[in-house]
Amino acid sequence: MTAKTEAVTTGEPEVTERKHRKRLSEGARAERRLGWYLCAPAVVVMIAVAAFPIIYAIWLSLQRYDLRFPNEAKFIGFSNYGAVLSSPYWWHALWVTLIITIISVAIEFVLGMALAILMFRTLFWRGAVRTIILIPYGIVTVAAAYGWQYAWTPHIGYLVGPNSAPLTSQGSAIAIIILAEIWKTTPFMALLLMAGLSLVPEDVLQAARVDGATAWQRFYRVTLPLMKPAILVALLFRTLDAFRIFDNIYILTGGGNGTYSVSILGYDNLFRALNLGIGSAISILIFISVAIIATLFIRGFGAAVPGSATGGR
Repeated sequence: MTAKTEAVTTGEPEVTERKHRKRLSEGARAERRLGWYLCAPAVVVMIAVAAFPIIYAIWLSLQRYDLRFPNEAKFIGFSNYGAVLSSPYWWHALWVTLIITIISVAIEFVLGMALAILMFRTLFWRGAVRTIILIPYGIVTVAAAYGWQYAWTPHIGYLVGPNSAPLTSQGSAIAIIILAEIWKTTPFMALLLMAGLSLVPEDVLQAARVDGATAWQRFYRVTLPLMKPAILVALLFRTLDAFRIFDNIYILTGGGNGTYSVSILGYDNLFRALNLGIGSAISILIFISVAIIATLFIRGFGAAVPGSATGGR
């Protein structure tokens, strides 16, 4: 009897909530319609701006389309996708992209968390500390990449000797690209994580300290779980950005010596080879990869997603 009563009691809020949703007054329905009407122009513009290029890129990817011979364009279905996915150049570019993405984002998360704690806990010269930490992120990526290129160029840079050229070797070049990415974008990661730190209630940390939790236990068992939404945003943004890396590689190596990413591969086919069919197929594959990464992150973090039903209660 107790179990039955408990089950009924547990289900009452949901029933009440459903009834409340169905019994919207005429004024509430009018306000909802007004909200949709006000949002409609912006939604239409966003769909037009975002949807048309995607649909046109999909259409181009289904054709044999060389810009040098536009009159010979021909619909060939999914043959371009088959050509890309069967090419070793695509898989090499994907492998290089994944290496850069995984290593750079992992290191950026650790360093970003340390810098976020430093910026959040600093008592003196807080503004100056935050400004100094955020300086690399304020520099234009192309300008920063040229600085890294000069630093590692023989007879010009101060980080290499006259007889060494690390940017001409695949392993060292990828390492320098990762280093440049970490230097440039760690402040962005730190900024997002610092916003998450500000959401952790101090009274919860004080209660954990009173219960005898060490600093590491408070951080691992209290701070990190409460920061999950901010961590999701930071990791998701940086992973998607790192997966689409282009400018650092383009300036440092130009994609040479086996350092080309999927974006560099797409650029070479679209703008150098003028092969719109293959280039568009590569772009769509990048788009699908980004969508898969975003889905995995959101599902992996589950209730920590901002706006989710569980996270919002």
